[in-house]
Amino acid sequence: MKAMIFAAGRGERMRPLTDTCPKPLLKVRGRPLIVWQILSLVRAGITEIVINHAHLGQLIEDTLGDGSKFGAQLYYSPEAQALETAGGIAQARHLLGEAPFLAIAGDIYCPHFDFEQVKTVLEDNDPWGNPLAADKRDVAWLYLVKNPPFHPEGDFALNSFSVSNDGEKKLTFSSIGVYRPQMFDAVTPGDFAKLGPLLREYAARGQVGGELYRGDWYNVGTVEQLEQLNLPPGGPRT
Repeated sequence: MKAMIFAAGRGERMRPLTDTCPKPLLKVRGRPLIVWQILSLVRAGITEIVINHAHLGQLIEDTLGDGSKFGAQLYYSPEAQALETAGGIAQARHLLGEAPFLAIAGDIYCPHFDFEQVKTVLEDNDPWGNPLAADKRDVAWLYLVKNPPFHPEGDFALNSFSVSNDGEKKLTFSSIGVYRPQMFDAVTPGDFAKLGPLLREYAARGQVGGELYRGDWYNVGTVEQLEQLNLPPGGPRT
């Protein structure tokens, strides 16, 4: 399985830090956010990793290199302007291949997430081992988390590993997901396209699966959140 790390965002809320440093290179506990993710992927045997970039993208390439120092093989997908998540995937399709792939945001911190679990979530069989028709199988598998204070309304409902748009209690999408490349056939490389509307379209068809992740997970969206993660032992207080 290949993985893609989204690293093209400008990080406006992290200014002035992101004026001179791409957000994924900001350090948490002495290590860039994106390096935490690369090392976690390599531990799970996911070593072919695509990274898209736009703002200060050359700094990302200069810092990470070809990935060999991490035990990975890194491929870069540069964007003149950030194309959003679905647009970034479409632009990188030629690097991702035709098998299901993992995609993760470059600005989250979840050091204990076990990426080994993602490898089989989109197998083409139902729970009894029967092959599924193309129009019945899941095209995406999302990892959801309990709603953080900054996103109390959540994104999706979860019912027996099925993700839906409607539900009394919604959860927040962690920005960790597994996708079939064919899901992005309608997105032209170079176009700006967000992932959310596409996920909601397939969720309405009953073709998005998912589960709740209960481990440590932080979306590093502000300077204050970054500072809290870098507090002495005891960790963040929110």
